Amino acid sequence: MQERIFLDYNSTTPLDPRVFKAMTPYMTELYGNPHSSEHSFGWEAEKASHESKTHIAELINSLEDEIIFTSGATESNNAAIIGTALKALEKSKKRTIIISEIEHKCVLGSARFTEKLGFRVLKAPVFKSGLVDVEKLKSLITEDTLLISTMATNNEIGTNQPIVTIGRLCRERGVVFHVDAAQGLYSEIDVVDMGIDLLSLSGHKIYGPKGVGILFIGQDLPLKPLPIIHGGGQQNGFRSGTMPTPLIVGFGEAAKIFTESKEQERVKIQKLRDHLSSLLERHIPNLQMNGALENRHPGNINITIPNIETKQLILKMQPTLAISTGSACTSGIPEPSHVLKAIGLSTKDAESSLRICVGRYTTLNQIEDAVQIILSSLKDFN
Repeated sequence: MQERIFLDYNSTTPLDPRVFKAMTPYMTELYGNPHSSEHSFGWEAEKASHESKTHIAELINSLEDEIIFTSGATESNNAAIIGTALKALEKSKKRTIIISEIEHKCVLGSARFTEKLGFRVLKAPVFKSGLVDVEKLKSLITEDTLLISTMATNNEIGTNQPIVTIGRLCRERGVVFHVDAAQGLYSEIDVVDMGIDLLSLSGHKIYGPKGVGILFIGQDLPLKPLPIIHGGGQQNGFRSGTMPTPLIVGFGEAAKIFTESKEQERVKIQKLRDHLSSLLERHIPNLQMNGALENRHPGNINITIPNIETKQLILKMQPTLAISTGSACTSGIPEPSHVLKAIGLSTKDAESSLRICVGRYTTLNQIEDAVQIILSSLKDFN
């Protein structure tokens, strides 16, 4: 049987074996509740959770106490945006939220929900490159602007946003700045230098387990979000519910490994990505790259193959090659990608586009085999 090739690392990443090894004892032997403060089982779990906070805090240059564990970036984004809106209803008269046109669906959905609370949502446009138009973003800011939410790296086209510039703008104008950094850790993320107030991450994007993420809440943020999950008041009252120690340990170990290997890994996967894109451009006439070619996720390419129904192409390549038409979080939604439409693609071209992403375990042989699989499958569409 031919080897299955996974080139969809923007959707998720495989669990690093070192992460699994670190997690295992907390599923079988050290299974205490980290909130059980009266006995040693609880102490062990709480200590492990704190150590994971330390590793994650180092990754983004925050304090351990600024880290809140969640079920993933989707929850974190909801908690940041809706929680800030709820707090503003109590403590602020500001009622405008600004997001970019190419945010993840969970940011779009969270912002849309705040409209039910009486908030106005504005969308900042992007250039064809996928970069936010900072001048137009600036023109949207008024005295009524409460929060700006911008992703660090786009999950479909890989574009890195000018976070430093936007963070400085938010500081100058007294606006809360939220960053969805789920895809952004291959770029430099420093919550202090970038002026970030709130930041979301997911464990499974950096070779950790699914089902765990964090929300960073800056200690100096005057308008801290209200909790959207209520119960026993765990995690300083912000996020009730028992913390999942095995997942938290896995996320912490993944963060530690990522911090140690990021620079070397970024160079490696970018070389593989560039080789992949050069082979595809050489063999596929009229292929076009979507998004800025510089300053993007090192493993990501997003391409349009004109007049090809890419969903059918991907289906034809199953079960051998895993690539995608876009975000896995919008699977089942028949509409074309809002990201590709925002950067100027027609509906037809958006439906003829593919996202391919290489990662930690991708090999040169897999790249070359994947290209041959794509080219062979394309022959049936000519």
